[in-house]
Amino acid sequence: MKQENILPSGARGQIVIIDYGAGNIQSIKFAIERLGFTATLSHDPEEIRNADKVIFPGVGEASSAMQKLKESGLDAVIPTLQQPVLGICLGMQLMCNFSEEGNTEGLGIFDVDVVRFPADRLGGRETNAEPSRSSVKIPQIQWNSISSLKGPLFENVENDEFIYMVHSYYAPVTEETIAVCEYGIPYGAAFAKANFYGTQFHPEKSSRTGEQILKNFLEM
Repeated sequence: MKQENILPSGARGQIVIIDYGAGNIQSIKFAIERLGFTATLSHDPEEIRNADKVIFPGVGEASSAMQKLKESGLDAVIPTLQQPVLGICLGMQLMCNFSEEGNTEGLGIFDVDVVRFPADRLGGRETNAEPSRSSVKIPQIQWNSISSLKGPLFENVENDEFIYMVHSYYAPVTEETIAVCEYGIPYGAAFAKANFYGTQFHPEKSSRTGEQILKNFLEM
């Protein structure tokens, strides 16, 4: 008999991390366990549909990750989910309309396109273009602060707290943006639409701030 997952808040339910071969799933699972929760790794559509919370991770290149979603049929499943869903890093980007990385059509959950950061003098590859004031080293690999926080995902999180970023592409600020980060230009650090949430940063690697954000999501 499968043991029911008992959440620290007293609520009951199952947390599923989508395992489609393109996610940093173990570090997320460990972060959840440190908070006192239990998570299941799964690529089974029925198990994902029946979960109370779903986490959609992603690392690597957008087009190959989307291909893995299509091969498993999860590209059709994820946009139909009704429970709280959290996309992390590439997972968040795949929830957008389109990504310049590999000219990838996304899941169309967040109404925004993902674009590449402007290249800089040292790290960039766009040697025919004159670097602009907003040019930055690519990828962004650093701690950075978030601001303009909105909604329950950021309960008990203050403006200008630091989170961990690793990415070369970003989603611009839109009406669905619930947190903003700046790296040469301001961009969306987190998005929300209905039951869907997405963070460009890695909450599982963002110390106490990330733990609070994960806890907020898991207790929704």
